[in-house]
Amino acid sequence: MGAQVEAWDAAGAERAIAVLKAVADPTRYRLLWALCRQEFAVGSLAEMVGAHVAAVSQHLAKLRAAGLVVSRREGTRIYYRAAGPHVRGLLEEAALVTSAPAPAEAEQSGAQEAAAVAQKQPARAGSRRVRARRPATAE
Repeated sequence: MGAQVEAWDAAGAERAIAVLKAVADPTRYRLLWALCRQEFAVGSLAEMVGAHVAAVSQHLAKLRAAGLVVSRREGTRIYYRAAGPHVRGLLEEAALVTSAPAPAEAEQSGAQEAAAVAQKQPARAGSRRVRARRPATAE
């Protein structure tokens, strides 16, 4: 039991919450996914997500404030890209979490497997069913 519990880092937790809030919007998630692959101008991103340039600029400002994207100016155009490979890792981890079976599904699957095993086992002669008792309620 040599594992040590890390001390609570309130500032780190606030930064993590800001990142998760930034990614929580579907449009911002799609923008990040595209920006992980290559750099895009704001106008191209707006076409990609089917939104106005002003709305996309607002989304990009939130992503930039969270440290997820960086920008560069070339003349009158502003180009955005993911801040680093950690951004793609964040999106991939989120996809893995959502593809994992939910706890209720896992329990249901386990119950179905147990029922299947019980059906395969031959019934014993003289065995009887035992009813589970209800827990006592406080009055």
